[in-house]
Amino acid sequence: MKYLKPSILALALLFTQGAFAHSDEYLDTQTAPHGGQVRMVQQYHYELVVKANEVSVYITDHAGKEIGAQGATGTATILSSKSKASVKLVPAGDNQMKGSGKFELAPDMKVVVSIALPGQTALQGRFTPMQQASSTSTSAMPGQM
Repeated sequence: MKYLKPSILALALLFTQGAFAHSDEYLDTQTAPHGGQVRMVQQYHYELVVKANEVSVYITDHAGKEIGAQGATGTATILSSKSKASVKLVPAGDNQMKGSGKFELAPDMKVVVSIALPGQTALQGRFTPMQQASSTSTSAMPGQM
């Protein structure tokens, strides 16, 4: 009985750290598989890759397993202080949604990605792809400094 409370406390601390593992700040410190920016969108990770007039989104689960995009629909709304553009996203590979449109790569760019996988409601992720991630020393998870 005297070991029960410390065991529960240790388990609570272990699971609490897992909650921090998927924050935007933490994800920005990780190297994305395709060089983009990763965001947690409910049960998925969306990786946004933005190039001149081209948007790609790669969908995985939290373990990095590819989630098939066949039959999915989506849009990327690109916002900056100078303009707003909407790009239709269509399946373009195993776990990739892709689209093209006319937009400017601006430092203050924000992108809202909305993707509906077959049989599911659309889920939205919010990105700031042109902003540099903070250094890993200031964004480390609690207990890792």
